[in-house]
Amino acid sequence: MKVAVLGAAGGIGHALSLLLKTQLPAGSELSLYDVAPVVPGVAVDLSHIPTAVNVKGFGADDLAAALSGADIVIIPAGMPRKPGMDRADLFAVNAGIIKTLAEGIVANCPKALVGIITNPVNGTVPIVAEVFKKAGTYDKNRVFGVTTLDVIRSEAFIAELKGVDVNSVKVPVIGGHSGTTILPLLSQVEGVTFSEEEVAALTPRIQNAGTEVVNAKAGGGSATLSMGAAAARFCLSLVKGLQGEDVVDYAYVDVENGDAPYFAHPVRLGVNGIAEVLPYGELSAFEEKAKNDMLATLNADIQEGVDFING
Repeated sequence: MKVAVLGAAGGIGHALSLLLKTQLPAGSELSLYDVAPVVPGVAVDLSHIPTAVNVKGFGADDLAAALSGADIVIIPAGMPRKPGMDRADLFAVNAGIIKTLAEGIVANCPKALVGIITNPVNGTVPIVAEVFKKAGTYDKNRVFGVTTLDVIRSEAFIAELKGVDVNSVKVPVIGGHSGTTILPLLSQVEGVTFSEEEVAALTPRIQNAGTEVVNAKAGGGSATLSMGAAAARFCLSLVKGLQGEDVVDYAYVDVENGDAPYFAHPVRLGVNGIAEVLPYGELSAFEEKAKNDMLATLNADIQEGVDFING
């Protein structure tokens, strides 16, 4: 496998690159790209870890070399959120970055599986899709918004709340990847039950967990370590799918006749990316209302991304 991390010198990129260096299959190549001048040093630093994963660093002028022949591209590049900012504030800065990187992917590895972390994901995934459409290389089964952070937070919070083994907790999370568009399906978590009060408290905690981190870091950054772990987990699911294993994970994807043009669903992964978008099952009355209430926001986020490319 060749995995390219675009934005490897940032907080998420550091954590993600470290985990991939230690967890990718032996013989893999890890290609680290960033406009920041420290990226060759990050690559050298990681190369001192004794695993059979070859690491190379690529600077601002070497995007083509970083991407050439990549099987998987993970994109954490962009500006992180600061206190007082919502994800919409990030759009003006990060939309242009994502457009440039998507054009690089089109030119150098149009068949790669692309995992987008750069916020706001609700809008940046449509940007990537529209760039690919313009180039005539769009395959909706190969473009993913990485929403795994919402899943792992849900797992951690539920295990903590209920005192159960976190490895036994499986939480479907659907919708988008900011605020109220994040919808954990607590009614579908096996082995535990929640009171109405718990659902009413836990749902917004999961939705606003990013703000919890931003505030706790007091201007020092946003979620980088947990996001790095989430991105690595999703990347390894993509690897397993490419290797022919049957894997189901959650991601924000292009859905036909769905709740919105892009929506986080369970997806079955395979050798060509998404083998099947799976239904998310029956919702509780609380979840149904939450889903319907967020659709206007989600659709507006998606349209902003589409309009950024198409004007």
